[in-house]
Amino acid sequence: MTCEIKRSNDYTLWPFWVDTHVDPPFHKSSDGTVRDRRGQSIQLYPEVPEVLERLRGLGVPIAAASRTGEVEGANQLLELFDLVRYFVHREIYPGSKVTHFERLQRKTGVPFSQMIFFDDEKRNIVDVSKLGVTCIHVQHGMSLQTLTQGLDAFTKAQAGL
Repeated sequence: MTCEIKRSNDYTLWPFWVDTHVDPPFHKSSDGTVRDRRGQSIQLYPEVPEVLERLRGLGVPIAAASRTGEVEGANQLLELFDLVRYFVHREIYPGSKVTHFERLQRKTGVPFSQMIFFDDEKRNIVDVSKLGVTCIHVQHGMSLQTLTQGLDAFTKAQAGL
């Protein structure tokens, strides 16, 4: 497979906004649970590890693109959930997703037409799709079904359908 997958973090990998719904810094408790400063348990969407593992098995490079203002907290969660090993690039900072993608394109050399973007926010889908990226709206967190839909849409886009 020749595509590069990009994904947002909040409401795509986990069911909250890092900058408003939880209270960084985060830590891993003795039972292995990731918790925020108040002790609230933090979890990923259930199928996220399997989705990322499937992409890695296909040899697809994955990048994280997030507009959060809580840059340190988002990166900390990626580390605590042991997800950093899946992401070859991370663009995590406030601003336009278009800027994230332009930087990723410059860093990787991967054309926009060879990228798939999964995100929960329609405005990001609209903006990034104008670059020629295949965009998939994630409505209830990243899942294997959403991944399959995205890969099918990418295949159709490559075939010009």
